[in-house]
Amino acid sequence: MSNVSSPEFFEAREVPLGGVRGVRVDRVLPQRALPTLGAWCFLDQFGPGVSEMVVLPHPHIGLQTVTWPLSGEIRHRDSVGSDVILRPGQLNLMTSGRGVSHSEVSVGTEPLHAVQLWVALPVEAAGQEPGFEHHSSLPWYRDEGIDALVFMGALGDAESRATTYTPLVGAQIDVTEGTVPLRPDFEYGLLVVDGAVRVADVDLKPGPLLYLGTGREEITLAGPARVILLGGEPFADDLVMWWNFVGRGHDEIAAARADWEGADPSRFGTVAGHGTDRIPAPVLPNLRLKPRKQPLRDQ
Repeated sequence: MSNVSSPEFFEAREVPLGGVRGVRVDRVLPQRALPTLGAWCFLDQFGPGVSEMVVLPHPHIGLQTVTWPLSGEIRHRDSVGSDVILRPGQLNLMTSGRGVSHSEVSVGTEPLHAVQLWVALPVEAAGQEPGFEHHSSLPWYRDEGIDALVFMGALGDAESRATTYTPLVGAQIDVTEGTVPLRPDFEYGLLVVDGAVRVADVDLKPGPLLYLGTGREEITLAGPARVILLGGEPFADDLVMWWNFVGRGHDEIAAARADWEGADPSRFGTVAGHGTDRIPAPVLPNLRLKPRKQPLRDQ
C-alpha cells in the first residue's frame, strides 16, 4: 500500500436546519479543506433523540439527496409525486438534476437519529430531469466481525441498485473487529454513529469525520461500533455550494434562487400536502459566489 494518506480529523459544527420548526444538526461536510469526499459534498447528522423534525418544502439543483435513518421514521414528499415513509435499513435517493423540491417530516413516536448526505452530480448529469428512488432491500457485505449494509455504490462483492453517476460507496458498518476491503483509487472517510472504533492507529468516537485519503486496499476496524463509511474517486470539479444548491458558477445559483422565490412551477414544481408553506431562500451575499477550489490531495 504505497502512497497511503495520513488520517486526518474534521470536526463537526452545529447548524440549524429546516427553519423555525427545524432541528439543530451536526454538519461534517463540507469543510474548507475538504469540500468533497469523492462526490459526497454534504453530511449532516441529527440525533440521537430528536423528538420531532419538520423540514418544509425547499429546492435543490445539481445533486442527489441521500437520506439514511438509524432510528425513527421520516415521511418524504416531493415535486415528482413521491410520498414515502422511510425506515431504518431503507434508502431514499432523490436526484434533483435541474430542479426539484421536497419535504421531510418525522412520523411515529420513536426518537429520530439519521444522516443526510448529498452527492454532487457531474456536469453532464446536473441538468437532467429530477427523479426519486426508494430502496427497501439493500445488499450486505459480511466478513468476520463485519456486517456492512451498502446503500450506495459497491463494497467488496456487494453492490447497491441505487443510481450513481460517479464511482463511490456509502455503507453502514456494524463492527466488532474485522477488515473492510477498499479501492486504492478511492478516498475514504469514516463517521462513528454509535460506540467507538480503533482504525489506522487512531481512536474515533462520535462527532468528527476521520479522513483516510487514498491508497488503501483495506482497513482494520476494532469496535464495537456502528460507523458510516463514505468513499469515491476524488471529484475533479470546483463547485459553488450555496444554501440547497450545487452548481459551477454564481449566475447558475442566482437563477435557481430567483426561480424558487418566484415559485416557478416549471422549475421546482410543488409538494403536495403543505399548501403555501415553504422555506424561503436566504438573501444572496453582496458579492459573486466563487467555486470552492479542490485541494491538492495525495492520489
